[in-house]
Amino acid sequence: MNHFLTTSALLLLTTGTQAQTVTPAPSRPARATALAQPLTGRVVDETTKEPLPGATVVFPDLKQATSTGPDGAFRFTNLPRGRFLVQIRFVGYNTVVKTVDTGAGQPLDITLTTATTEIGQVVVTGVSASTEMRRSPVPTTVVDRNQLNQAAASNAVDAIAHTPGISQITTGAAISKPVIRGLGSNRVITLNNGAKQEGQQWGDEHGIEIDEYAIDRAEIIKGPGSLLYGSDGMAGVVNFLAPDPVEEGKVLASVAANYQTNNRLQGYSVMNAGNKNGFNWLVRGSSKLASSYRNRYDGYVYNSGFRELDGNGYVGLNKSWGYSHLTFNSFNQKLGLVEGDRDETTGRFLLQANAGNGVVESVPVADDYMRTYYLNVPQQQINHLRIGSDNSFILGQSRLTLNVGWQQNLRREFGDVLAPDDPSLYFQLRTLDYAARYFLPEMNGWSTTVGLSGMRQENMNKGIEFLIPAYRLLDGGIFAVTKKTFGNLDLSGGLRYDLRRITADALYLDPDTEQPVTSGEGEEKFGGFTSNFRNVSGSIGGAYNVTEKLLLKANVSRGFRAPNIAELGSNGIHEGTIRYEIGDPGLKAETSLQLDGGVSYITEHISLSVDAFRNQIQNYIFPERRADEVSEDGDPIFQYGQGNARLAGGEVTLDIHPHPLDWLHFENSFSIVRALQLNQPEGQKYLPFIPADRLQSTLRVNFHKAGNSRLANLYARAGVEHTFAQDRFFSAFDTETGTPGYTLVNLGLGSDITNAKAKTLFSLYLSGNNIFDVGYQSHLSRLKYAAYNVSNGRTGVFNMGRNVSLKLVVPVAFN
Repeated sequence: MNHFLTTSALLLLTTGTQAQTVTPAPSRPARATALAQPLTGRVVDETTKEPLPGATVVFPDLKQATSTGPDGAFRFTNLPRGRFLVQIRFVGYNTVVKTVDTGAGQPLDITLTTATTEIGQVVVTGVSASTEMRRSPVPTTVVDRNQLNQAAASNAVDAIAHTPGISQITTGAAISKPVIRGLGSNRVITLNNGAKQEGQQWGDEHGIEIDEYAIDRAEIIKGPGSLLYGSDGMAGVVNFLAPDPVEEGKVLASVAANYQTNNRLQGYSVMNAGNKNGFNWLVRGSSKLASSYRNRYDGYVYNSGFRELDGNGYVGLNKSWGYSHLTFNSFNQKLGLVEGDRDETTGRFLLQANAGNGVVESVPVADDYMRTYYLNVPQQQINHLRIGSDNSFILGQSRLTLNVGWQQNLRREFGDVLAPDDPSLYFQLRTLDYAARYFLPEMNGWSTTVGLSGMRQENMNKGIEFLIPAYRLLDGGIFAVTKKTFGNLDLSGGLRYDLRRITADALYLDPDTEQPVTSGEGEEKFGGFTSNFRNVSGSIGGAYNVTEKLLLKANVSRGFRAPNIAELGSNGIHEGTIRYEIGDPGLKAETSLQLDGGVSYITEHISLSVDAFRNQIQNYIFPERRADEVSEDGDPIFQYGQGNARLAGGEVTLDIHPHPLDWLHFENSFSIVRALQLNQPEGQKYLPFIPADRLQSTLRVNFHKAGNSRLANLYARAGVEHTFAQDRFFSAFDTETGTPGYTLVNLGLGSDITNAKAKTLFSLYLSGNNIFDVGYQSHLSRLKYAAYNVSNGRTGVFNMGRNVSLKLVVPVAFN
């Protein structure tokens, strides 16, 4: 530990010193922390010069926002001096992004043009300081609040899974894990408002512990995210972000309700937020309740329901010196686990019932029972609590951000019918995470950031079954990133150095009772070990504006991922994967070299973008079956090993919006991934669980104002989603099977309902997924491998059938 701290301090000092000596800094006001002159401005329509009341003006890095008045004017009175990115947006208009000097004392006159597309004018925060998406060479996609509202989703990952290049590994309606360009689990970092979410993400049957209703937008970074966030970001980063801060003097609230027909999902959320003299707060409470979902081949899928109760928010100060917020997130979920066992004669689902006298029997499930909200064993209970401090301080011409958080993830699995309240598996994971970034003064156009981040983690086994050993993890890393604009070229890059240590405890079990005993009294379940990893990651890339319409991007990045505890130390039956897994403490860290290239062409009639990638991974970790070996219970035995892998593919998007019919959009996207394990025999040459090619086409109409009616922001859409057959799969050892293609039709309609003064009274969103009730199985559905159904000759459980969602959002302003 002392070696790590010494190395980190020396590297950070060296990096900071080098950055400081590039060139002398231009002269600045002596005290940038002094209160700037009030920043004022006006937002108008570029063509008509009419004011745009209600436009949003936000400084993302300062977490301050306001809206324009009836005359289009806005005013900030509490901004720090300095150069910061500001974003001005208004529904139906193109977003404007620019860097302003808050101490210049000059008013901002902003003109907005009618929107044809939002590409390139979106601000992203997952790349050090906030920047325009078009200026970042890293492939990034943003899913905003409107898109989230228009989706019929059952969880946070489901809401973004139709984004080009994004898929999900699912276990029914409640459990979804993000997959970016073919890689998921510990190769994708999930952020909750910029902070790493730590919750046993090594398991495919472990969902993401984030309240769907608390998400204002999601930033998806495609490609190694190790530079800013350390290990586990080899595939990319998904950052779920909270709403923008409320403007000074305002107190707001909203109520949201959602009902979905397929599994009778009921969702509710209540939010209150305000800003009084720089004192900010936001508090939200949400709940969900769902019964078993259904499809045309399985009918009701027994025990696929879930219930959820969440609370989250923050409280803090926004002043001229920066801001300091105390954040909290509490996620609580119970869900049934679908085993898919069936009666061999009728094909009906079976449940395990207590027949008395310690006898368990398998009983066919009645239809009426499956229509209830009751959850039976096996089931899972997750409680995730995070308390954090989010801070940003203006230090002269510089800025320092500091984030510290404490997380506790309790994951319990109940599988004993005779003792349904006693957890079999019980993990208690506690994490203390930290991240600090120092934004140096801009020097000759170079914007440089240095920082460090890491965590201390401890996981305990508190159940009666054991899959992974108890362990302690300590890691940390230091990094430096920089960017500069050379005419039409935006260049950025950086380096990072990481250290990680994992110490696992030995465990011995009594052979008769299977309970822990001292080393001399039982059989070894886990051997104690300590594994150390260190690595360097980095990236360099550029975005070149050939013309105002044509943009080229390229990026080269090196990613890094240390093996997780399951890969290093597991020894037991993994119920989620229906196999006995054995880890290897000698595994090396994965490293990757990814090349990204992209081109986008935007006119008043079309928007076209093409993104391609090639990812070469050394020491790729995968479970390999031991030939002809089974456990005592007859489960196949898999041991984690390593090899080399190569993934390639990309996404193409085309949006046709013929001017002057700017209300009409024909949106199309195509996603493709090819993934190989190198030097492997036939049947093992393809990586497992790779999403199939996908083509999506949507015809959408938008009207900012529907004539003289009380309808505003009216939209309607009709989409076709075709997923191609997946015949490139890991067929060895019956690990995977091929998946036929399928086509789904989705519809949507919605609008804001306003009063005579054009104030929104409420918003309605009606959407329908899989309108023709197609029976299909996603290649990434873990339920695809459930038991054979003798009644229809099909294997496994199918995905959700037709689902109609109605969502209501009611905003409330108290002043």
